[in-house]
Amino acid sequence: MITIYHLGVSQSDRIVWQMEELGLPYNLVWFDRGSDGLMPPEYRALHPAATAPVIKDGGRVITESAAILEYLSQRHAEGKLSVPPAADNYPDYLYWMHFNNNLQGLFFATLAMGDTGTDRGRAFVKRRTDTYYGYMNQRLGDYDHLAGDEFTNADIMVTFNVTSLPMFGGQDIAKDYPNITAYVDRIKQRPAYLQAMAIAGPGAKRPA
Repeated sequence: MITIYHLGVSQSDRIVWQMEELGLPYNLVWFDRGSDGLMPPEYRALHPAATAPVIKDGGRVITESAAILEYLSQRHAEGKLSVPPAADNYPDYLYWMHFNNNLQGLFFATLAMGDTGTDRGRAFVKRRTDTYYGYMNQRLGDYDHLAGDEFTNADIMVTFNVTSLPMFGGQDIAKDYPNITAYVDRIKQRPAYLQAMAIAGPGAKRPA
């Protein structure tokens, strides 16, 4: 059985969501953040990269959301929620699977600048961020989901950025991007999403 090492209020809720979508069994091991808001030493010790999420499948320990989602789809679900290379929308799937890295890179750049950043640096980050969200908004005006008409792992990857990331100071997209807002509303109607957020979402608590 897959073990998901879940860090409270983190991107590891993606993996719980995927498993709920796939209907696969899993064991959830919960870690709370420390009083400093950071992951505890026990979580950092799970993998040399010291990042969340982390899963264990047999003797193999895997980290990085995109890698985990694709691994679980291909190894345990016959490719469900993935897109095969021969499909016309495969390039779209690849793009949106990695879109998360662009946005979060800019988010962390903003945090790193703090009060010491230059006006030029802030303007650059804002322009790039606005461009990325603008493209996402445009895409969701043409399709119900990011890789095309069907829900895929790409949706699981990107949703965190428009639901949970604003809790950490990320951009609030509600007022400026109506297609993204409508997309989030659709996502929040998915039973597997609701179940996963109840189990491991930002408002969930460690099981008693």
